[in-house]
Amino acid sequence: MRNEKNISTFATKSTFMKRLFVIILLIFTFLQTDAQSYGYIYPKREVRAVWLTTIGGLDWPHGYAQSVSSIQKQQDDLKKLLDLYQRAGINTILLQTRIRGTVIYPSQYEPWDGCLSGIHGKSPNYDALQFAINETHKRGMELHAWVVTIPVGKWNALGCRRLRSRYPSLIRRIGEEGFMNPENPQTAQYLANICKEITDNYDIDGIHLDYIRYPETWDIKVSRSKGREYITNIVREIHDQVKAEKPWVKMSCSPIGKHDDLSRYWSYGWNAYTRVCQDAQGWLHNGLMDELFPMMYFKGDQFFPFAIDWAEQRHGKIVAPGLGIYFMAATEKNWKIDTIVQEMHVLRQYGLGHAYFRGRFFTDNTKGIYTFASEQFDKYPALVPAMTWEHSVPPMAPTKIYLNQTTSTLHWSGAINTGHSPYLLYNVYASRTYPVDINDARNLIAQRVQRPYIRLVNTKDFYYAVTAMDRYGNESEAAQYGTQTGTTVTKAHATLLTCNGYCLQIPQIMLQGDTQYFTIETLTGTVVATFRQHGNSIDVSRIANGMYTLRTLNRKGISHRLGYFVVKRRP
Repeated sequence: MRNEKNISTFATKSTFMKRLFVIILLIFTFLQTDAQSYGYIYPKREVRAVWLTTIGGLDWPHGYAQSVSSIQKQQDDLKKLLDLYQRAGINTILLQTRIRGTVIYPSQYEPWDGCLSGIHGKSPNYDALQFAINETHKRGMELHAWVVTIPVGKWNALGCRRLRSRYPSLIRRIGEEGFMNPENPQTAQYLANICKEITDNYDIDGIHLDYIRYPETWDIKVSRSKGREYITNIVREIHDQVKAEKPWVKMSCSPIGKHDDLSRYWSYGWNAYTRVCQDAQGWLHNGLMDELFPMMYFKGDQFFPFAIDWAEQRHGKIVAPGLGIYFMAATEKNWKIDTIVQEMHVLRQYGLGHAYFRGRFFTDNTKGIYTFASEQFDKYPALVPAMTWEHSVPPMAPTKIYLNQTTSTLHWSGAINTGHSPYLLYNVYASRTYPVDINDARNLIAQRVQRPYIRLVNTKDFYYAVTAMDRYGNESEAAQYGTQTGTTVTKAHATLLTCNGYCLQIPQIMLQGDTQYFTIETLTGTVVATFRQHGNSIDVSRIANGMYTLRTLNRKGISHRLGYFVVKRRP
Protein backbone atom coordinates (compact mmCIF):
# COMPACT_ATOMS: atom_id res chain seq x y z
CA MET A 1 0.00 0.00 0.00
CA ARG A 2 1.06 3.59 -0.61
CA ASN A 3 2.28 5.80 2.18
CA GLU A 4 -0.60 7.62 3.88
CA LYS A 5 0.45 11.01 2.48
CA ASN A 6 0.20 9.71 -1.06
CA ILE A 7 -3.13 7.91 -0.79
CA SER A 8 -5.49 9.99 -2.89
CA THR A 9 -8.44 7.98 -4.21
CA PHE A 10 -11.27 5.79 -3.07
CA ALA A 11 -10.75 6.57 0.59
CA THR A 12 -14.26 5.70 1.55
CA LYS A 13 -16.78 3.24 0.23
CA SER A 14 -19.18 6.00 -0.82
CA THR A 15 -16.48 7.88 -2.70
CA PHE A 16 -15.34 4.72 -4.38
CA MET A 17 -18.84 3.77 -5.49
CA LYS A 18 -19.50 7.26 -6.86
CA ARG A 19 -16.32 7.22 -8.92
CA LEU A 20 -16.88 3.69 -10.11
CA PHE A 21 -20.38 4.68 -11.21
CA VAL A 22 -19.00 7.70 -13.10
CA ILE A 23 -16.51 5.50 -14.93
CA ILE A 24 -19.14 2.94 -15.92
CA LEU A 25 -21.54 5.71 -17.01
CA LEU A 26 -18.89 7.40 -19.10
CA ILE A 27 -17.92 4.21 -20.86
CA PHE A 28 -21.52 3.30 -21.61
CA THR A 29 -22.41 6.78 -22.79
CA PHE A 30 -19.45 7.15 -25.09
CA LEU A 31 -20.12 3.77 -26.69
CA GLN A 32 -23.77 4.60 -27.34
CA THR A 33 -23.49 8.19 -28.53
CA ASP A 34 -21.81 9.94 -31.42
CA ALA A 35 -18.72 11.57 -29.91
CA GLN A 36 -19.20 14.76 -31.91
CA SER A 37 -22.38 15.56 -30.02
CA TYR A 38 -20.44 16.42 -26.86
CA GLY A 39 -19.43 20.01 -26.45
CA TYR A 40 -16.22 19.15 -24.61
CA ILE A 41 -15.13 16.62 -27.15
CA TYR A 42 -12.82 19.08 -28.90
CA PRO A 43 -10.82 20.83 -26.19
CA LYS A 44 -8.66 23.74 -27.22
CA ARG A 45 -5.83 22.68 -24.90
CA GLU A 46 -4.77 19.05 -24.75
CA VAL A 47 -1.56 17.07 -25.16
CA ARG A 48 -1.72 14.56 -28.00
CA ALA A 49 1.60 12.81 -28.27
CA VAL A 50 3.30 9.92 -29.96
CA TRP A 51 6.51 8.11 -29.07
CA LEU A 52 8.66 8.06 -32.21
CA THR A 53 11.07 5.18 -31.61
CA THR A 54 14.43 5.14 -33.38
CA ILE A 55 16.07 2.09 -31.77
CA GLY A 56 16.45 -0.49 -34.51
CA GLY A 57 14.42 1.80 -36.78
CA LEU A 58 11.20 0.51 -35.22
CA ASP A 59 9.24 3.64 -36.18
CA TRP A 60 11.92 5.56 -38.06
CA PRO A 61 14.27 5.46 -39.95
CA HIS A 62 13.19 2.77 -42.40
CA GLY A 63 16.51 2.68 -44.24
CA TYR A 64 20.13 3.70 -43.75
CA ALA A 65 21.71 7.02 -44.75
CA GLN A 66 24.74 5.91 -46.74
CA SER A 67 24.54 8.13 -49.83
CA VAL A 68 23.02 11.41 -50.98
CA SER A 69 19.91 9.67 -52.26
CA SER A 70 19.49 7.46 -49.17
CA ILE A 71 19.87 10.49 -46.88
CA GLN A 72 17.10 12.20 -48.83
CA LYS A 73 14.96 9.05 -48.62
CA GLN A 74 15.46 8.87 -44.84
CA GLN A 75 14.49 12.50 -44.45
CA ASP A 76 11.47 12.16 -46.75
CA ASP A 77 10.24 9.19 -44.71
CA LEU A 78 10.29 11.34 -41.58
CA LYS A 79 8.42 14.14 -43.34
CA LYS A 80 5.68 11.70 -44.38
CA LEU A 81 5.34 10.43 -40.81
CA LEU A 82 5.09 13.97 -39.45
CA ASP A 83 2.44 14.81 -42.06
CA LEU A 84 0.41 11.82 -40.89
CA TYR A 85 0.79 12.83 -37.25
CA GLN A 86 -0.27 16.39 -38.03
CA ARG A 87 -3.41 15.23 -39.84
CA ALA A 88 -4.33 13.14 -36.81
CA GLY A 89 -4.13 16.07 -34.40
CA ILE A 90 -0.78 15.15 -32.83
CA ASN A 91 0.89 18.18 -31.23
CA THR A 92 3.81 16.56 -29.37
CA ILE A 93 6.54 14.32 -30.82
CA LEU A 94 8.63 12.34 -28.32
CA LEU A 95 11.66 11.57 -30.48
CA GLN A 96 14.07 8.92 -29.18
CA THR A 97 17.30 10.92 -29.09
CA ARG A 98 19.51 9.00 -26.66
CA ILE A 99 19.01 5.32 -27.28
CA ARG A 100 21.37 3.03 -25.35
CA GLY A 101 24.50 5.02 -24.61
CA THR A 102 24.27 6.21 -28.22
CA VAL A 103 22.60 9.24 -29.81
CA ILE A 104 21.16 10.57 -33.08
CA TYR A 105 23.04 13.88 -33.06
CA PRO A 106 26.73 14.88 -32.97
CA SER A 107 27.65 14.64 -29.26
CA GLN A 108 30.81 15.27 -27.33
CA TYR A 109 29.76 12.57 -24.87
CA GLU A 110 28.39 9.60 -26.80
CA PRO A 111 28.76 8.00 -30.24
CA TRP A 112 26.27 7.87 -33.08
CA ASP A 113 23.70 5.12 -32.91
CA GLY A 114 23.68 2.79 -35.89
CA CYS A 115 19.98 3.29 -36.61
CA LEU A 116 20.77 6.17 -38.99
CA SER A 117 23.87 5.09 -40.92
CA GLY A 118 23.67 1.34 -40.37
CA ILE A 119 27.04 1.38 -38.58
CA HIS A 120 27.36 2.11 -34.84
CA GLY A 121 29.59 5.13 -34.27
CA LYS A 122 29.32 6.37 -37.87
CA SER A 123 27.68 9.68 -38.75
CA PRO A 124 24.79 9.68 -41.25
CA ASN A 125 26.28 12.92 -42.63
CA TYR A 126 23.48 15.09 -41.36
CA ASP A 127 22.13 16.14 -37.97
CA ALA A 128 18.97 14.04 -37.57
CA LEU A 129 17.85 15.83 -34.40
CA GLN A 130 18.11 19.27 -35.98
CA PHE A 131 16.29 18.06 -39.08
CA ALA A 132 13.48 16.58 -36.98
CA ILE A 133 13.12 19.79 -34.95
CA ASN A 134 12.87 21.90 -38.10
CA GLU A 135 10.26 19.68 -39.71
CA THR A 136 8.23 19.26 -36.53
CA HIS A 137 8.11 23.00 -35.90
CA LYS A 138 7.08 23.66 -39.51
CA ARG A 139 3.97 21.60 -38.78
CA GLY A 140 3.08 23.42 -35.57
CA MET A 141 4.10 20.58 -33.26
CA GLU A 142 6.44 20.38 -30.28
CA LEU A 143 9.49 18.15 -30.29
CA HIS A 144 10.72 16.64 -27.03
CA ALA A 145 14.08 14.90 -26.93
CA TRP A 146 13.41 11.42 -25.55
CA VAL A 147 16.41 10.40 -23.45
CA VAL A 148 16.72 6.78 -22.28
CA THR A 149 18.58 7.19 -18.99
CA ILE A 150 19.65 4.15 -16.94
CA PRO A 151 19.94 1.32 -19.57
CA VAL A 152 23.01 1.52 -21.82
CA GLY A 153 22.50 -1.59 -23.94
CA LYS A 154 24.26 -4.89 -24.38
CA TRP A 155 27.39 -5.29 -22.28
CA ASN A 156 29.68 -5.42 -25.31
CA ALA A 157 27.75 -2.95 -27.48
CA LEU A 158 29.44 0.31 -28.46
CA GLY A 159 27.60 2.62 -26.08
CA CYS A 160 28.11 0.43 -23.03
CA ARG A 161 31.76 -0.28 -23.88
CA ARG A 162 32.56 3.42 -24.23
CA LEU A 163 30.98 4.24 -20.88
CA ARG A 164 32.73 1.34 -19.13
CA SER A 165 36.08 2.48 -20.44
CA ARG A 166 35.54 6.07 -19.27
CA TYR A 167 33.71 5.32 -16.00
CA PRO A 168 34.66 1.81 -14.85
CA SER A 169 32.63 1.97 -11.62
CA LEU A 170 29.55 3.59 -13.13
CA ILE A 171 28.09 0.68 -15.11
CA ARG A 172 26.50 -2.39 -13.52
CA ARG A 173 26.03 -5.65 -15.44
CA ILE A 174 22.78 -7.58 -15.13
CA GLY A 175 22.74 -10.59 -17.42
CA GLU A 176 23.82 -9.39 -20.85
CA GLU A 177 22.75 -5.78 -20.23
CA GLY A 178 24.57 -2.76 -18.83
CA PHE A 179 22.94 -0.17 -16.59
CA MET A 180 24.11 3.11 -15.09
CA ASN A 181 24.21 2.87 -11.31
CA PRO A 182 21.52 5.19 -9.87
CA GLU A 183 23.33 5.18 -6.52
CA ASN A 184 26.54 6.59 -8.01
CA PRO A 185 26.54 10.44 -7.98
CA GLN A 186 28.35 10.38 -11.33
CA THR A 187 25.19 9.08 -12.98
CA ALA A 188 23.25 12.25 -12.19
CA GLN A 189 26.02 14.53 -13.43
CA TYR A 190 26.62 12.52 -16.60
CA LEU A 191 22.96 12.37 -17.60
CA ALA A 192 22.57 16.06 -16.78
CA ASN A 193 25.49 16.81 -19.12
CA ILE A 194 23.76 14.92 -21.93
CA CYS A 195 20.49 16.79 -21.40
CA LYS A 196 22.29 20.13 -21.08
CA GLU A 197 24.12 19.48 -24.33
CA ILE A 198 20.84 18.86 -26.13
CA THR A 199 19.19 21.89 -24.52
CA ASP A 200 22.08 24.23 -25.26
CA ASN A 201 22.49 23.22 -28.89
CA TYR A 202 18.93 22.65 -30.06
CA ASP A 203 15.62 24.51 -30.04
CA ILE A 204 13.77 21.67 -28.36
CA ASP A 205 10.46 22.02 -26.54
CA GLY A 206 11.10 19.38 -23.90
CA ILE A 207 13.45 16.84 -22.34
CA HIS A 208 11.66 13.52 -21.91
CA LEU A 209 13.29 11.05 -19.52
CA ASP A 210 12.63 7.36 -20.06
CA TYR A 211 13.56 4.51 -17.71
CA ILE A 212 14.40 6.99 -14.94
CA ARG A 213 14.14 4.28 -12.30
CA TYR A 214 15.74 1.19 -10.93
CA PRO A 215 15.69 -1.70 -13.39
CA GLU A 216 13.14 -4.30 -12.37
CA THR A 217 16.01 -6.85 -12.37
CA TRP A 218 18.12 -4.77 -9.96
CA ASP A 219 18.52 -6.22 -6.49
CA ILE A 220 17.83 -3.07 -4.49
CA LYS A 221 19.82 -3.25 -1.25
CA VAL A 222 18.84 0.15 0.15
CA SER A 223 15.46 1.09 1.60
CA ARG A 224 12.79 2.13 -0.87
CA SER A 225 12.81 5.68 0.52
CA LYS A 226 16.57 5.84 -0.02
CA GLY A 227 16.14 4.43 -3.53
CA ARG A 228 13.60 7.13 -4.35
CA GLU A 229 16.06 9.70 -3.03
CA TYR A 230 18.75 8.42 -5.41
CA ILE A 231 16.43 8.56 -8.43
CA THR A 232 15.09 11.98 -7.43
CA ASN A 233 18.64 13.32 -7.15
CA ILE A 234 19.20 12.37 -10.81
CA VAL A 235 15.97 14.08 -11.84
CA ARG A 236 16.86 17.20 -9.84
CA GLU A 237 20.32 17.50 -11.39
CA ILE A 238 18.91 17.20 -14.91
CA HIS A 239 16.10 19.64 -14.12
CA ASP A 240 18.48 22.23 -12.71
CA GLN A 241 20.83 22.05 -15.69
CA VAL A 242 18.03 22.27 -18.27
CA LYS A 243 16.01 25.01 -16.57
CA ALA A 244 19.08 27.16 -15.93
CA GLU A 245 19.53 27.42 -19.68
CA LYS A 246 15.94 27.44 -20.97
CA PRO A 247 13.17 27.52 -18.36
CA TRP A 248 10.48 27.14 -21.06
CA VAL A 249 11.77 23.66 -21.98
CA LYS A 250 9.39 21.11 -20.46
CA MET A 251 10.74 18.44 -18.14
CA SER A 252 8.82 15.19 -18.48
CA CYS A 253 9.17 11.46 -17.96
CA SER A 254 7.31 8.22 -18.62
CA PRO A 255 6.82 6.52 -15.26
CA ILE A 256 5.31 3.09 -14.72
CA GLY A 257 1.58 3.49 -15.43
CA LYS A 258 0.44 2.78 -11.88
CA HIS A 259 1.96 5.14 -9.34
CA ASP A 260 1.38 2.79 -6.41
CA ASP A 261 -1.21 0.49 -4.89
CA LEU A 262 -4.52 2.22 -4.27
CA SER A 263 -6.62 1.59 -1.21
CA ARG A 264 -9.03 -0.59 -3.24
CA TYR A 265 -6.92 -1.58 -6.22
CA TRP A 266 -3.70 -3.55 -6.14
CA SER A 267 -1.02 -2.89 -8.74
CA TYR A 268 0.00 -6.58 -8.73
CA GLY A 269 3.49 -5.61 -7.68
CA TRP A 270 4.17 -3.43 -10.73
CA ASN A 271 4.14 0.23 -9.82
CA ALA A 272 6.37 3.27 -9.95
CA TYR A 273 6.62 4.42 -6.35
CA THR A 274 7.39 1.22 -4.45
CA ARG A 275 8.60 -1.27 -7.05
CA VAL A 276 11.15 0.84 -8.99
CA CYS A 277 11.48 3.96 -6.77
CA GLN A 278 9.90 6.55 -9.10
CA ASP A 279 8.22 9.33 -7.17
CA ALA A 280 6.70 10.84 -10.31
CA GLN A 281 3.76 12.47 -8.55
CA GLY A 282 6.18 13.99 -6.07
CA TRP A 283 8.23 15.39 -8.96
CA LEU A 284 5.14 17.18 -10.23
CA HIS A 285 4.41 18.53 -6.76
CA ASN A 286 7.91 19.84 -6.10
CA GLY A 287 8.39 21.32 -9.56
CA LEU A 288 10.97 18.90 -10.92
CA MET A 289 8.56 17.81 -13.66
CA ASP A 290 6.21 19.82 -15.83
CA GLU A 291 4.58 16.89 -17.54
CA LEU A 292 4.11 13.15 -17.16
CA PHE A 293 3.42 10.44 -19.73
CA PRO A 294 2.58 7.42 -17.50
CA MET A 295 2.89 4.15 -19.40
CA MET A 296 -0.67 2.94 -18.86
CA TYR A 297 -0.56 -0.13 -21.05
CA PHE A 298 -3.41 -1.77 -19.17
CA LYS A 299 -7.17 -2.04 -19.37
CA GLY A 300 -10.22 -2.31 -17.14
CA ASP A 301 -9.71 -1.85 -13.41
CA GLN A 302 -5.95 -1.79 -13.98
CA PHE A 303 -6.43 1.37 -16.05
CA PHE A 304 -9.35 3.56 -14.95
CA PRO A 305 -8.76 3.88 -11.18
CA PHE A 306 -5.06 4.52 -11.73
CA ALA A 307 -5.79 7.08 -14.45
CA ILE A 308 -8.03 8.96 -12.00
CA ASP A 309 -5.22 8.81 -9.47
CA TRP A 310 -2.87 10.54 -11.92
CA ALA A 311 -5.56 13.15 -12.61
CA GLU A 312 -6.07 13.89 -8.93
CA GLN A 313 -2.36 14.09 -8.15
CA ARG A 314 -1.15 16.23 -11.06
CA HIS A 315 -0.80 19.41 -8.94
CA GLY A 316 -1.87 21.71 -11.77
CA LYS A 317 0.68 20.26 -14.18
CA ILE A 318 0.23 18.23 -17.39
CA VAL A 319 -0.47 14.49 -17.52
CA ALA A 320 -0.94 12.59 -20.78
CA PRO A 321 -1.14 8.83 -20.13
CA GLY A 322 0.48 6.57 -22.67
CA LEU A 323 -1.91 4.15 -24.40
CA GLY A 324 -0.74 0.65 -25.27
CA ILE A 325 -2.08 0.68 -28.83
CA TYR A 326 0.51 -1.97 -29.78
CA PHE A 327 -1.57 -4.45 -27.77
CA MET A 328 -4.21 -4.21 -30.52
CA ALA A 329 -1.84 -6.00 -32.92
CA ALA A 330 -2.66 -9.62 -33.64
CA THR A 331 0.94 -10.52 -32.76
CA GLU A 332 0.51 -8.96 -29.30
CA LYS A 333 -2.72 -9.23 -27.24
CA ASN A 334 -5.19 -8.51 -30.04
CA TRP A 335 -7.12 -5.94 -28.03
CA LYS A 336 -10.27 -4.54 -29.60
CA ILE A 337 -10.17 -0.88 -30.53
CA ASP A 338 -13.09 -0.28 -28.14
CA THR A 339 -10.63 -0.80 -25.28
CA ILE A 340 -8.50 2.15 -26.41
CA VAL A 341 -11.50 4.29 -27.38
CA GLN A 342 -13.04 3.92 -23.92
CA GLU A 343 -9.75 4.87 -22.31
CA MET A 344 -9.37 7.96 -24.50
CA HIS A 345 -12.86 9.20 -23.67
CA VAL A 346 -12.36 8.82 -19.94
CA LEU A 347 -8.96 10.53 -20.08
CA ARG A 348 -10.51 13.51 -21.83
CA GLN A 349 -13.35 13.65 -19.34
CA TYR A 350 -10.75 14.02 -16.57
CA GLY A 351 -8.79 16.69 -18.42
CA LEU A 352 -5.89 14.40 -19.31
CA GLY A 353 -4.10 14.17 -22.62
CA HIS A 354 -3.10 10.97 -24.42
CA ALA A 355 0.03 9.53 -25.99
CA TYR A 356 0.37 6.61 -28.39
CA PHE A 357 2.90 3.84 -28.02
CA ARG A 358 4.20 3.37 -30.55
CA GLY A 359 4.32 5.48 -33.70
CA ARG A 360 4.15 2.69 -36.28
CA PHE A 361 1.09 1.07 -34.72
CA PHE A 362 -0.60 4.44 -34.97
CA THR A 363 0.26 5.27 -38.58
CA ASP A 364 -0.34 1.65 -39.65
CA ASN A 365 -3.93 2.30 -38.50
CA THR A 366 -3.99 -0.77 -36.27
CA LYS A 367 -7.64 -1.75 -35.69
CA GLY A 368 -8.59 1.65 -37.17
CA ILE A 369 -6.96 3.78 -34.44
CA TYR A 370 -5.56 6.35 -36.87
CA THR A 371 -8.93 6.74 -38.58
CA PHE A 372 -10.69 7.17 -35.25
CA ALA A 373 -8.22 9.83 -34.10
CA SER A 374 -8.02 11.80 -37.33
CA GLU A 375 -11.69 11.71 -38.31
CA GLN A 376 -13.42 11.74 -34.93
CA PHE A 377 -11.67 12.10 -31.62
CA ASP A 378 -8.91 14.54 -32.63
CA LYS A 379 -10.60 15.87 -35.75
CA TYR A 380 -9.72 19.43 -34.77
CA PRO A 381 -6.33 20.65 -33.52
CA ALA A 382 -5.45 21.53 -29.94
CA LEU A 383 -2.78 23.65 -28.31
CA VAL A 384 -0.56 22.20 -25.61
CA PRO A 385 -1.50 23.49 -22.11
CA ALA A 386 0.46 26.53 -21.02
CA MET A 387 3.22 26.26 -18.40
CA THR A 388 1.69 28.94 -16.20
CA TRP A 389 3.64 27.70 -13.17
CA GLU A 390 6.85 28.84 -14.92
CA HIS A 391 5.53 32.06 -16.47
CA SER A 392 1.98 33.32 -16.74
CA VAL A 393 2.03 36.79 -18.33
CA PRO A 394 0.76 36.50 -21.91
CA PRO A 395 2.26 38.46 -24.80
CA MET A 396 0.58 41.54 -26.21
CA ALA A 397 -1.51 40.82 -29.28
CA PRO A 398 -0.60 41.76 -32.86
CA THR A 399 -1.86 45.17 -33.92
CA LYS A 400 -1.38 45.49 -37.66
CA ILE A 401 -2.73 43.08 -40.23
CA TYR A 402 -3.54 42.99 -43.90
CA LEU A 403 -4.53 40.45 -46.51
CA ASN A 404 -2.77 40.31 -49.84
CA GLN A 405 -5.65 39.26 -52.08
CA THR A 406 -3.34 38.38 -54.95
CA THR A 407 -1.38 35.82 -52.97
CA SER A 408 -4.09 35.07 -50.34
CA THR A 409 -1.49 35.76 -47.66
CA LEU A 410 -2.46 37.13 -44.24
CA HIS A 411 0.24 39.31 -42.64
CA TRP A 412 0.45 40.73 -39.12
CA SER A 413 2.84 42.57 -36.81
CA GLY A 414 3.06 44.44 -33.53
CA ALA A 415 2.94 41.60 -30.98
CA ILE A 416 5.16 42.14 -27.93
CA ASN A 417 6.83 39.40 -25.90
CA THR A 418 6.36 40.01 -22.18
CA GLY A 419 8.55 37.10 -21.06
CA HIS A 420 12.11 36.02 -21.58
CA SER A 421 11.59 33.22 -24.09
CA PRO A 422 13.51 33.85 -27.31
CA TYR A 423 10.69 34.41 -29.80
CA LEU A 424 6.94 34.42 -30.29
CA LEU A 425 4.71 31.97 -32.10
CA TYR A 426 1.32 32.73 -33.64
CA ASN A 427 -2.04 31.00 -33.76
CA VAL A 428 -4.51 31.77 -36.52
CA TYR A 429 -8.26 31.31 -36.28
CA ALA A 430 -11.00 31.63 -38.90
CA SER A 431 -14.78 31.67 -38.82
CA ARG A 432 -17.74 32.85 -40.85
CA THR A 433 -19.05 34.69 -37.79
CA TYR A 434 -17.62 37.73 -36.04
CA PRO A 435 -15.84 37.96 -33.69
CA VAL A 436 -13.94 34.76 -34.24
CA ASP A 437 -14.28 32.60 -31.15
CA ILE A 438 -10.71 31.63 -30.29
CA ASN A 439 -11.90 29.28 -27.55
CA ASP A 440 -13.48 27.00 -30.13
CA ALA A 441 -10.88 24.52 -31.38
CA ARG A 442 -12.84 24.16 -34.60
CA ASN A 443 -11.76 27.69 -35.55
CA LEU A 444 -8.03 27.02 -35.13
CA ILE A 445 -6.55 26.78 -38.63
CA ALA A 446 -2.84 27.12 -37.85
CA GLN A 447 -0.85 26.87 -34.63
CA ARG A 448 2.68 27.75 -33.54
CA VAL A 449 3.28 29.66 -36.77
CA GLN A 450 6.86 30.89 -36.69
CA ARG A 451 6.59 33.72 -39.23
CA PRO A 452 4.25 36.75 -39.14
CA TYR A 453 2.25 35.62 -42.18
CA ILE A 454 0.39 32.63 -43.53
CA ARG A 455 -0.96 31.52 -46.90
CA LEU A 456 -4.71 30.93 -46.81
CA VAL A 457 -6.61 28.40 -48.88
CA ASN A 458 -9.92 30.25 -49.04
CA THR A 459 -10.53 33.83 -47.89
CA LYS A 460 -14.11 34.26 -49.08
CA ASP A 461 -16.66 35.09 -46.36
CA PHE A 462 -14.22 34.43 -43.52
CA TYR A 463 -13.23 36.50 -40.52
CA TYR A 464 -9.83 36.01 -38.94
CA ALA A 465 -8.19 36.30 -35.56
CA VAL A 466 -4.49 36.12 -34.73
CA THR A 467 -2.93 35.59 -31.32
CA ALA A 468 0.67 35.63 -30.18
CA MET A 469 1.99 32.85 -27.97
CA ASP A 470 5.25 32.61 -26.04
CA ARG A 471 7.33 29.46 -25.60
CA TYR A 472 5.56 28.74 -22.31
CA GLY A 473 2.26 28.49 -24.18
CA ASN A 474 0.75 31.72 -22.85
CA GLU A 475 -1.55 33.16 -25.50
CA SER A 476 -2.36 36.80 -26.07
CA GLU A 477 -5.79 38.29 -26.61
CA ALA A 478 -7.06 37.97 -30.14
CA ALA A 479 -6.60 40.62 -32.75
CA GLN A 480 -9.88 40.38 -34.68
CA TYR A 481 -10.14 41.18 -38.36
CA GLY A 482 -12.86 41.01 -40.95
CA THR A 483 -13.05 41.19 -44.72
CA GLN A 484 -14.32 44.40 -46.32
CA THR A 485 -15.48 45.08 -49.84
CA GLY A 486 -12.49 45.25 -52.14
CA THR A 487 -8.99 43.96 -51.77
CA THR A 488 -7.98 45.29 -48.36
CA VAL A 489 -8.47 44.06 -44.87
CA THR A 490 -9.01 46.47 -42.03
CA LYS A 491 -8.87 45.94 -38.33
CA ALA A 492 -12.24 45.35 -36.78
CA HIS A 493 -13.08 46.43 -33.28
CA ALA A 494 -12.77 43.60 -30.81
CA THR A 495 -14.55 45.56 -28.10
CA LEU A 496 -17.97 44.65 -26.75
CA LEU A 497 -21.10 46.47 -27.93
CA THR A 498 -21.97 49.42 -25.70
CA CYS A 499 -24.57 48.61 -23.05
CA ASN A 500 -25.30 50.46 -19.79
CA GLY A 501 -27.47 47.66 -18.44
CA TYR A 502 -30.67 49.23 -19.74
CA CYS A 503 -29.98 50.29 -23.31
CA LEU A 504 -27.90 48.51 -25.96
CA GLN A 505 -26.35 50.78 -28.58
CA ILE A 506 -26.07 49.47 -32.14
CA PRO A 507 -23.36 51.03 -34.34
CA GLN A 508 -24.69 52.66 -37.49
CA ILE A 509 -22.68 50.38 -39.75
CA MET A 510 -24.55 47.40 -38.32
CA LEU A 511 -27.92 48.87 -39.25
CA GLN A 512 -27.22 48.67 -42.98
CA GLY A 513 -28.66 45.86 -45.09
CA ASP A 514 -31.98 44.03 -44.96
CA THR A 515 -32.19 43.40 -41.22
CA GLN A 516 -35.81 42.96 -40.08
CA TYR A 517 -35.28 41.72 -36.51
CA PHE A 518 -32.63 41.59 -33.81
CA THR A 519 -32.39 38.53 -31.58
CA ILE A 520 -30.60 38.29 -28.26
CA GLU A 521 -29.17 34.93 -27.32
CA THR A 522 -27.28 33.45 -24.42
CA LEU A 523 -23.74 32.27 -25.15
CA THR A 524 -25.15 28.74 -25.43
CA GLY A 525 -27.51 29.81 -28.22
CA THR A 526 -30.84 30.16 -26.35
CA VAL A 527 -32.97 33.05 -27.67
CA VAL A 528 -34.11 35.27 -24.80
CA ALA A 529 -35.62 38.20 -26.74
CA THR A 530 -36.53 39.32 -30.27
CA PHE A 531 -36.93 42.95 -31.37
CA ARG A 532 -38.09 44.49 -34.65
CA GLN A 533 -35.39 46.64 -36.17
CA HIS A 534 -36.16 50.27 -35.24
CA GLY A 535 -33.58 52.94 -34.47
CA ASN A 536 -30.06 52.45 -33.17
CA SER A 537 -30.77 51.14 -29.68
CA ILE A 538 -32.56 48.27 -27.95
CA ASP A 539 -34.23 48.29 -24.54
CA VAL A 540 -32.62 45.47 -22.51
CA SER A 541 -33.90 46.54 -19.09
CA ARG A 542 -35.92 43.33 -18.73
CA ILE A 543 -32.98 41.05 -19.57
CA ALA A 544 -31.11 39.50 -16.65
CA ASN A 545 -27.51 40.34 -15.91
CA GLY A 546 -25.11 38.35 -18.04
CA MET A 547 -23.25 38.17 -21.35
CA TYR A 548 -25.22 37.83 -24.58
CA THR A 549 -24.92 37.61 -28.35
CA LEU A 550 -26.70 40.06 -30.66
CA ARG A 551 -27.80 38.65 -34.01
CA THR A 552 -29.71 39.93 -37.03
CA LEU A 553 -32.54 38.16 -38.82
CA ASN A 554 -33.72 39.12 -42.31
CA ARG A 555 -36.90 38.32 -44.24
CA LYS A 556 -35.32 35.20 -45.71
CA GLY A 557 -34.56 33.83 -42.26
CA ILE A 558 -30.79 34.39 -42.61
CA SER A 559 -29.08 35.34 -39.35
CA HIS A 560 -25.72 37.04 -38.73
CA ARG A 561 -23.89 37.57 -35.46
CA LEU A 562 -23.14 41.25 -34.82
CA GLY A 563 -21.25 40.97 -31.56
CA TYR A 564 -21.45 40.48 -27.83
CA PHE A 565 -22.60 42.67 -24.97
CA VAL A 566 -22.85 42.53 -21.20
CA VAL A 567 -25.89 43.44 -19.12
CA LYS A 568 -24.74 44.51 -15.69
CA ARG A 569 -26.99 46.46 -13.37
CA ARG A 570 -26.33 47.30 -9.77
CA PRO A 571 -28.59 45.43 -7.33
